[in-house]
Amino acid sequence: MSQSVLVINCGSSSIKFALYPQQEASQPTIKALAERLGEQQPQVSVSGALEQTIKLDAEAGHKEALAAFMQVCEPHLQHLSGIGHRVVHGGEAFSQSTLLTTDVINQLEQVSDLAPLHNPVNLLGIKLCQELKPGVANVAVFDTAFHQTMPQSAYLYAVPFDWYEQAGVRRYGFHGTSYRYVAQETARRLEKPAEQLNLLIAHLGNGCSACAIAQGQSVDTTMGLTPLEGMVMGSRSGDIDPGLIEFMVHHQNKTLEQVMTDLNRSSGLKGLSQQSNDMRTLLDAENTGDEKAKRAIDVFCFRVARQLAALSTSLSSIDAVVFTGGIGEHAAVIRQRILAAWRTMQFRLDPALNEQHGDQGGRITPPGAPLVMVVPTDEEQMIARDTYQLVTHD
Repeated sequence: MSQSVLVINCGSSSIKFALYPQQEASQPTIKALAERLGEQQPQVSVSGALEQTIKLDAEAGHKEALAAFMQVCEPHLQHLSGIGHRVVHGGEAFSQSTLLTTDVINQLEQVSDLAPLHNPVNLLGIKLCQELKPGVANVAVFDTAFHQTMPQSAYLYAVPFDWYEQAGVRRYGFHGTSYRYVAQETARRLEKPAEQLNLLIAHLGNGCSACAIAQGQSVDTTMGLTPLEGMVMGSRSGDIDPGLIEFMVHHQNKTLEQVMTDLNRSSGLKGLSQQSNDMRTLLDAENTGDEKAKRAIDVFCFRVARQLAALSTSLSSIDAVVFTGGIGEHAAVIRQRILAAWRTMQFRLDPALNEQHGDQGGRITPPGAPLVMVVPTDEEQMIARDTYQLVTHD
């Protein structure tokens, strides 16, 4: 009897579900999205082997959405061997995916202040699954775990050292599950062991970061203590002068909380363009002559190039630059503009391959040129793989 694994990704007002029927499966048989949780008109949209939209009561929350999904999908959950959970922050306590025990959950609660917007709702999803499926093993897969191989020179901030010793202040990095999947997939496509490759991977979506990977291990990344550091993103500022925060508190009579909300939710592409955090919308606007959209895109592309160039310091050589994430996988013109802004590397794109988004094996540069690839990410499949491994080997 095949043993299925359910992957769950809890957000503040949403849950993503993916059911993998067996260990070798590369695609889920059922996917679902619960959205607008805690708001008006919440619902769960199920696709795949089941096609159904479940309307929930007004302001229904995560528990009601999980229960509704499991009730509708119960015939497909009869042989569930494990539930894999995306957990954003594992601090320094977790350098790999982990079976969830009472002790592990207690440790996660202790590091929740490092990701106050994410970890509490991740923990809520875990506890609800334990309640609704009490006999099924749960596994935590951490966004931060992959980056625990970074050296001190990359992860320490130049702040009083007791901040690190007493409060855990350091660069942790995120998107680690995506980087691990893309690094393995890139190695497979290049027919080389991951341990023999040095890669620069840019994960560009609404959240953006990049990672330097040496011999299969993360040695540097752009996000930091929180996902706010690094590149310009959809609505996050990325790197700023820290003194800007105090300046805005005084200059506009804002509270610290208001400034931090602005940096997380009203900045990035959205703030620069004054219209949207969606790159597709901005590209369409730029094509009509919209100068604000062009301004946002220009800043975005330059800053990605600058971050990638900086990350290259952590590598002795670069076997490939790899684009992934929603923008990285689908926006040919953005890839072209980022590489054009990285002047020292003198990249040469193959226009046809770039327009096809690397469909022919991933490569978007001609033979003999520095290798650039497009490799789609699949975090859910990576979570499913880890979950299978842990529940079948324990």
